[in-house]
Amino acid sequence: MVPLRWWLLWLVLALGARTQKLPTRDEELFQMQIRDKAFFHDSSVIPDGAEMSSYLFRDTPKRYFFVVEEDNTPLSVTVTPCDTPLEWRLSLQELPEEASGEGSGEPEPLDQQRQQVAREKGAELFSYRGNDVESFLSPNSPSGLYRLELLSTEKDTHFKVYATTTPESDRPYPELPYDPRVDVTSLGRTTVTLAWKPSPTASLLGQSTQYCVVVNKEHNFKSLCAVEAKRSQDDAFMVAPKPGLDFSPFDFAHFGFPADGPGKGRGFPAKPLSPAHARPRADIRQVCIGSKNVFTVSDLKPDTQYYFDVFVTSGRSNLSTAYVGAFARTKREAEQKTAELKDGRVTDVFVRRRGAQFLRFAPVSSHQKVTFFVHSCLGAVQVQVRRDGKLVLSQSVEGVRQFLLRGKPKAKYLVRLKGNKKGASMLKVLASTRPGKHAFPSLPEDTRVKAFDRLRTCSSATVAWLGTQDRNKFCIYKKEVDDSYSEDQKRREQNQCLGPDTRKKSEKVLCKYFHSQNLQKAVTTETITGLQPGRAYLLDVYVVGHGGHSVKYQSKVVKTRRSC
Repeated sequence: MVPLRWWLLWLVLALGARTQKLPTRDEELFQMQIRDKAFFHDSSVIPDGAEMSSYLFRDTPKRYFFVVEEDNTPLSVTVTPCDTPLEWRLSLQELPEEASGEGSGEPEPLDQQRQQVAREKGAELFSYRGNDVESFLSPNSPSGLYRLELLSTEKDTHFKVYATTTPESDRPYPELPYDPRVDVTSLGRTTVTLAWKPSPTASLLGQSTQYCVVVNKEHNFKSLCAVEAKRSQDDAFMVAPKPGLDFSPFDFAHFGFPADGPGKGRGFPAKPLSPAHARPRADIRQVCIGSKNVFTVSDLKPDTQYYFDVFVTSGRSNLSTAYVGAFARTKREAEQKTAELKDGRVTDVFVRRRGAQFLRFAPVSSHQKVTFFVHSCLGAVQVQVRRDGKLVLSQSVEGVRQFLLRGKPKAKYLVRLKGNKKGASMLKVLASTRPGKHAFPSLPEDTRVKAFDRLRTCSSATVAWLGTQDRNKFCIYKKEVDDSYSEDQKRREQNQCLGPDTRKKSEKVLCKYFHSQNLQKAVTTETITGLQPGRAYLLDVYVVGHGGHSVKYQSKVVKTRRSC
C-alpha cells in the first residue's frame, strides 16, 4: 500500500509544469514545505493559508491543486477575479484504493499516472461564473486532492486564490456588518459625504482594520484587486509569460507587481508599480482613512456621476473585503445670470474671488467692428469673448484695455470675466459698434506717478506722469496720511473705478488738460503747494474721458521735508 501523502505527491508531480520543484518525500519536511510559498515556485500547488496571484490567457484553462490530508477537515477556497469575469470549478479528485506495483510501495510510472488522472475527472463540488469574489466553504471535507480549474473567455487576465484548512482560526478576510451598504449622507456640487457601518472584525473581535475609499466615474468595484488592475490598465501592465510555460504566482515582481509577503495581496501595494510597467490612471482616486467610517470626498466636478466603494482591510492578513458600493451625481452649478450690455453704455460688474460673471452683447444693427473696453479696478481679471460660440479673445486684463474685434451680421457676443485668487474684482465694461465715441479715456502703458525727491520742500512736492496723444482732462487730489501709512493700505485704496466725485472738495488741487502728438514728450509735471512740513500726503491723479468716465493713476505717497 502506498501512503496517501506519497501518492498525492507523485500525482501533483505528474500534473505539474516541466520546471516545477518537487516536495520532499520526507513527511515532516513536506509539512513545512507545503506551507512555504517560495518552495512552490512555478508550481500548480496552492499553499495552505496564503493568498496567491496568477495569470490566465484567454480561452486557456488552468488547473491548481490543493491537498487535504485528513478526513473531516474544514476547507475554504476563495477566488478573486481582478479585471474580467472568470469561470471556475472545484472538484475532488477520485483516488484509487491502492496503487499498482504489486505491493512494492513504489508509485506507478508518471505516464501511467497521467493517463489515469485524465480518465478520472473527479466529483465537482462547486462552480461559478462571474466577476464577484466567491468562496467555497465546507466544514467537513474528505481527504484527497482538490482540483481548481479556471478559465477566462473574454481576455487575458490575472486573479487571486486563497485556500485554507483552518478558516475559523485564520479569518483572513474582514467581516461585513449586517447592512454592508455605503450610504451617501450629503451631496453638494463638489463634495459627497459617505458613511458605512463598521466591520465586526474591528468592533466585536477587536482586530486592527482600516478603511479605504475608491472614487471613479465608470462603475463600482468588487475588490481592491480590480481597482489595482484598473488603475494600471495599460498594454504594458503585465508582460505575460510565454505560452506553454507555467508561471509562478510568486514571480509577480518580474511582471510589474510588488512581491507579497505571506498573507498579503489584496490590500494596497506597499510600493508603487514601476513606471516602466504601469501608468496609474488619473480618473480613479483612492485613499485609506484608518478606522473612520465617515468620509467626505472633495474636489469633485459639478453635475457629474461618481461611483464610491469602501474596502475594509485586515491589519493582520492585509486582505480586504468590499462593501456594497454606491453612486451619486453631484449637484449642478448655480445657473449664471447673464447681464446685457447696451451699445455705448458702461456696465459695472462685481466678480467674487475665483468667481465668474457673464455678459451678453447683441448689437441691434449690422456692424463691421465692435470695440470692448474693460476697466479692471482691482487687480488682474481673465477676459474671454466668444462670438456666436467661437472663442475670439482670451487675455488677462489689469487697468484699462481696449479690444477691437471684427464684426459679423447679427452676431452675438458672450463675455466671461474670471476673478483672481487674491480677492474680489470690480470692473467697468463697455461694448460699442461706434468706435469713434469712447466713454473711456486713453491711457499710457505706464500709469505711475513719479515724485522728484530733489524738488521736495517743507511745503511743496513736485510730481510727473505720462499722457497720450488724445487731449484728456487730468485732476490731482491730495490727502494727508499718517507716517505709518503702508503699502498695504495704499493697495487697498487702489480701486481705480472710484472717480473724483467720491473725493472731498478740500482734497482737490487742480484740473488741467494735456496731450502731446510726440509720445516721447507726453510728460507733464505739477507742483503741489500749501503742504505742511514733515507731513505725508497721498497724491492721486485722475484722467477723465470725453464721456465722463475717469481712471485713476497709481497712487503716490510723498513726504515734505521737516526743515528747509
